[in-house]
Amino acid sequence: MLKRFLLVFCLLLSAVSVGAEGFNVSDILIEGNSRIETSSILAATAIKPGDQVSLEDVDKAMSRIFALGRFADISAELTEVQGAKILTFVVKELPLIRDIQFSGNEELSEEKLRKLVSVRIPAIYHHGKVRSSILDIKDAYAEDGYHAASVEPQLDIDERNETTLTFKVVEGEKVLIDKIRFVGNQAIDGDDLKDAMRNRERWWLSWLTGRGAYQKEELEIDLERIKAVYKDKGYLDIKVLQPEVALIKEDRYFDILIEVDEGPQYRVGTLGFKGDLLTSSEELLEVVSLQQGEIFNRSELHKSLERLTDLYADQGFANANIAPLSNKDKGALIIDLMFDVEQGVKTYIEKIQVQGNTKTRDKVIRRQVPIVEGEQYSASKIKEANRRVRNLGFFEEVNVTTSPGSDDSQKVLNIDVVERPTGTFSLGVGYSSVDRFISQGSVTQDNFLGYGLRLKLAGSISSSSVTYTLGLTDPYFLDTEWTVGFEVYKAEREYDDYDEYRTGGAIKAGHPIAKYTKGYLTYRYEEKEILNVTEAASSLIKPEESTLSSITGEIVRNSTDYYLDPSRGGISKFTLEYAGLGGTENYAKFIAEHRHFFLLFWGTVFSIHGETGYVVATGSDDVPLGERFYLGGIRTMRGFKTREVGPKDGNVFIGGETMGYFNFEYLFPLYKSMGLKGLLFYDTGNAWQESGDYFSDLRHSVGAGIRWNSPLGPLRFEWGYNLSPEDDEKQSIFEFSIGTVF
Repeated sequence: MLKRFLLVFCLLLSAVSVGAEGFNVSDILIEGNSRIETSSILAATAIKPGDQVSLEDVDKAMSRIFALGRFADISAELTEVQGAKILTFVVKELPLIRDIQFSGNEELSEEKLRKLVSVRIPAIYHHGKVRSSILDIKDAYAEDGYHAASVEPQLDIDERNETTLTFKVVEGEKVLIDKIRFVGNQAIDGDDLKDAMRNRERWWLSWLTGRGAYQKEELEIDLERIKAVYKDKGYLDIKVLQPEVALIKEDRYFDILIEVDEGPQYRVGTLGFKGDLLTSSEELLEVVSLQQGEIFNRSELHKSLERLTDLYADQGFANANIAPLSNKDKGALIIDLMFDVEQGVKTYIEKIQVQGNTKTRDKVIRRQVPIVEGEQYSASKIKEANRRVRNLGFFEEVNVTTSPGSDDSQKVLNIDVVERPTGTFSLGVGYSSVDRFISQGSVTQDNFLGYGLRLKLAGSISSSSVTYTLGLTDPYFLDTEWTVGFEVYKAEREYDDYDEYRTGGAIKAGHPIAKYTKGYLTYRYEEKEILNVTEAASSLIKPEESTLSSITGEIVRNSTDYYLDPSRGGISKFTLEYAGLGGTENYAKFIAEHRHFFLLFWGTVFSIHGETGYVVATGSDDVPLGERFYLGGIRTMRGFKTREVGPKDGNVFIGGETMGYFNFEYLFPLYKSMGLKGLLFYDTGNAWQESGDYFSDLRHSVGAGIRWNSPLGPLRFEWGYNLSPEDDEKQSIFEFSIGTVF
């Protein structure tokens, strides 16, 4: 590629004899440069006309010219003209990079690779920057598991000495971790140690999730995670040696061997407190989860310190310092702990600052903060503020922090938010396995005008239904804690045996009745019409016109950590609807529902959902057809067709007057950065006539699915397997929905 130096002394070889003392230079010339100033090159030579120059001086001059980093070749020529010796440096400039391209990259996008290139165009080709860019690209491939990837720069130089720099990538095969092995672990199983690591062994879904990619930097942190596992089991002297990483199976996989020296296991000795005590040592010890005589657990110690710190912070001591002074007895294998407490001065909230909200009004955020300016500092209230602001759903990020106030007794509460889009306008075509193709348009805004109002204007048309909806809800009506809203709608739907038309509206009011709990009252008026009843329909299905006038009371308790994607807490709903306030339909309906979330290992979540309901006619007529319970489908019991779980009249499903079902779900991340999750589930339940045996003849199904909160809206792919299909039922059903169906 590059010839570093070429020194030709044509005249010297033929006519000039140069002694060790060198020669006198009459003039110095530069040839071959077009972009680099001649004066800059001459300055770099450090040789001037009239200087006595040796071969060593010429060599140093060329080194200094080359150090400018602008040339591919340099040569020197000495000529004599009428007795004057002229030294000429002939340079070949490096090309000017006009464009940067990539080839061979399939696994990493061009956008990602461009960010790794330190060369900015237009620019003179720079070997150091190109080498650095190549190393960064190879590191990016290594992070993704392609450790054998090679990158070569390729130049396409034109007659103007301008070029396109192409990084030619040969990705090779993905090199994943095949095995992670441990030596010296007697007390803790190797699988438990692997669970603590970010580097994971490959599995059958590695092609999708990327699991098994070797991350060198992360492995160093993994060693500390392994130590943490041991220290949680009382092995405080644990040593983890540097791992041995080897390529195996024809360099296709990595094998990682980690050696540990466990040391002895320690138990908790005496526990005590000293310093500034809020209450007696005995009462403070009740906050500490460690107990004398049990195996020492470092994580439990940290949790105890957090609880103690919060205890003091809830009393206004925001700067309390609690230090666990430990005394390790290697002979008795116990560790004594003395908690040294320095409570500091009592602090107050001097000011609450809201930042980052460009659309949302300050008051929308401030009313979620259960602490006011001038109030005593409270750690639990500040944590609750973080939870409540996040649950508004208006922000991508929420950070609630404190900073020093005007003096040591004052704190400033800072609420920094990053807003996200809360409104959508869409016109398009969607699909669901229930309604088939759907044409829809909608305008929804969860933060209308920045006041936190919820606006919904939507319409959809499918092969079996037409729906229009307009609604507006103010969760803090007139800046009070009252929720007030209304909705009007029109819906037409075709079932197998009849068509149903509904036109109606509702007004709703609600108010908090306890922490996490709100009560609602809703009045609904609706006009219904049943038409086009087939001859095969049940005798319960008759052409009719009716009106509904009902009042509904509802209690909702939501203690989840994050409403949009819960991992802890629960949601409970109790609903009682009474119809008969002047309409032709007369019934009472009760529904109780609860869903609970449990955060497990590796960011997985287990949830249990149960719902039961009962409807009874309060007049002489039967319970209206549309108010009965129909189970089955992706929203209730998967593995069964929609509305086809429950009592039948012949072959026609007529809905139940009682119902109950349970969903057990296990959600696990497939691609965290995309929000892609996998799902395993078990559903069981049924609907019954009033005279039927409640919770008898339960139907059962299991299945799996994928969920993704995509840019189009919530996406669900779920496959259900009917564990006991009847003669006219399919063994399994695959359902999916894309986007929000109104």
